[in-house]
Amino acid sequence: MPQSLAPHFEFLKEIEGLRGITRHNLLLDGARRENSAEHSWHLALYALAFAPHAADDVNITRVITMLLIHDIVEIEVGDHPIHEAVDWQEVEVREQAAAARIFGLLPDGAQYLDLWQEFESDQSADARFAKALDRLQPLVQTLCGAPRLPDHLAICRENLETGRARSVQDRLPEAFNAMQRLLEDANAPLEGDLARQIAFVNEADKLKHIHRATRIGSGSRQENSGEHSWHIMMFALILADFAEDDIQIDRVLQMLLLHDLVEIDAGDVPIHAAPSAEQLAAIEAEEQAAAKRIFGLLPDAQGDAMLSIWQEFEAADSKDARFAKAMDRVQPVLLNLLTNGGSWVEYDVRLPQLEARVGDKVRRGSLRVWQHLLDEITPWFAEHGRL
Repeated sequence: MPQSLAPHFEFLKEIEGLRGITRHNLLLDGARRENSAEHSWHLALYALAFAPHAADDVNITRVITMLLIHDIVEIEVGDHPIHEAVDWQEVEVREQAAAARIFGLLPDGAQYLDLWQEFESDQSADARFAKALDRLQPLVQTLCGAPRLPDHLAICRENLETGRARSVQDRLPEAFNAMQRLLEDANAPLEGDLARQIAFVNEADKLKHIHRATRIGSGSRQENSGEHSWHIMMFALILADFAEDDIQIDRVLQMLLLHDLVEIDAGDVPIHAAPSAEQLAAIEAEEQAAAKRIFGLLPDAQGDAMLSIWQEFEAADSKDARFAKAMDRVQPVLLNLLTNGGSWVEYDVRLPQLEARVGDKVRRGSLRVWQHLLDEITPWFAEHGRL
């Protein structure tokens, strides 16, 4: 009997709640606090951007996977800012229990539990690099952001001098030294590849302000493209065994990590908005220009590689791109189901329309996934007279 996808989707529904966990650090422009889902996506991007600074024995795909899952326990335990008085032993016990429960929802959840525990133990080369990035990102957000709030700067200073971020000095010394310079002088010049990599990840922070048509599972607000990118990367990880073709999951993850960055310039285009051919051509041109600008912030070789994989995703001709495109289409279906129709109601979507605009692309990447989804959504469309 074929393996049921129900446990996989229960897990993906459960982790959707990570969007509701608010962290202490602000977005780069200071507009609001960051949530743990978009933070996890941003860290995965840090891993790709700062990969040239990693030791030779670091596996960047494993690091990205660690960073995608590292905060999932916060769904139950919450986020604990480093400057607050907390019983860290109690937190550890609660996090271990949360990890066992949440990853236990998956038939193969033990592999993710093991990876999460490896990250927590901070001993392997992959975990040490992942931890360094997790400690670096809040520093960059604060020291490169505006406004630079005095209490946040004080936390950065303590963290760099005596706190967890001290470990960044050994693991990412060039970045550590740059943070020290920025702490003393917001206008301190940064040079070389590191300056371009920091400029890139800081530009990417703007994706957290791009709102999509779909709403988060609680229905309380629209999702943003940063947290959307995190969620579909998790879809790809969890559903990879159901791909139509043999895929390289590292390349799929990179596609989904990068795919929406162009929306910083071009905005999001809802799939059910059905733009005309002329509008689609204009959107494509704007996105191509955005891709060249944004990836052009990086050192040339890095930027060219990321632009190439973004273009492969857009073309959707390769096995990896077809599966990545499928995951990009699947996730909004789940959110709309969780929010009693969501954007289907807003755009007056009928089931045949969804089959044509979404189902065709999902089937190319994973027929099994679409068959499961169709069984899940057909009752809703029937109940609302939209067959």
